[in-house]
Amino acid sequence: MHDESVRVREWSIPFAFVICAGWAIWHIPAYILDFIPPENPSLLDQMSELLLRKDVTLGMSGLFGGHADLLDWSALVLMPILFFFGVRTVRAYNMEFQQWRPIDRIAMFVGRITMVLIISMTGVMLYEVFLRYTFESPTLWANELTLWIAGFVFLFSGFYAMQQRCHIRIFLLYEAVPRWIQHIFDIISVALIWVFAFFLIYGSFKQVFIVKFYRWEMFGTAFDPPIPATLQPMVLIVVALIAIQAAINLISDWNLEPSAPDDIEAIKRAMGEK
Repeated sequence: MHDESVRVREWSIPFAFVICAGWAIWHIPAYILDFIPPENPSLLDQMSELLLRKDVTLGMSGLFGGHADLLDWSALVLMPILFFFGVRTVRAYNMEFQQWRPIDRIAMFVGRITMVLIISMTGVMLYEVFLRYTFESPTLWANELTLWIAGFVFLFSGFYAMQQRCHIRIFLLYEAVPRWIQHIFDIISVALIWVFAFFLIYGSFKQVFIVKFYRWEMFGTAFDPPIPATLQPMVLIVVALIAIQAAINLISDWNLEPSAPDDIEAIKRAMGEK
């Protein structure tokens, strides 16, 4: 009974986090207008008009004399709280990497968020299929929403895969050399990841955060989700997280004997899980 309650709590937190994050992301124009309003009058008017078109609770007045209302502030405040408790309560299942450390909890919780997003994406697709082929009344938003969620799934999966050591690796040469040379290979691999991450973030920061995010660039369809404004900044954020996780893996695995991933053994552990 206790194990079931822990399982429910562990999965209800990422679900709640996704709901709060989705609400906050959709209403980011309100936060921009409240916290860092554009100095350019035309851009300010454009952002205000965008908020009027996209605000879900248009009738609610903003708090503290601003544009973000009670629900917007609630979602913004609950996100770090839910993330904290989600990281604290997440646990590794039998099929997952077992030599994890407390610092790996962040990537593991992001993995749970990714799983929730996959469920959400599947639900949107099934809803669209049901309406399209049962009532012949397809939606204008399901395709873009699925594409939007899939982008986050793709990015978050990379971060989770790095922590799980389940990214593609070629062991042929690695296993043929002594352990001290393997350490050199590991250091070079992590160094290359950091070099790639540095130059990607350095070269794209202004274009992504000042042009795409701050101007809140939309997708330009009937549903018009902010795919460019959200996914492009998230690419840089996730690449930075992957680089940090690669360094964490290097330190954590320094004294472990290297071994190729055994998917069969992982499946056997999962099947034996109660």
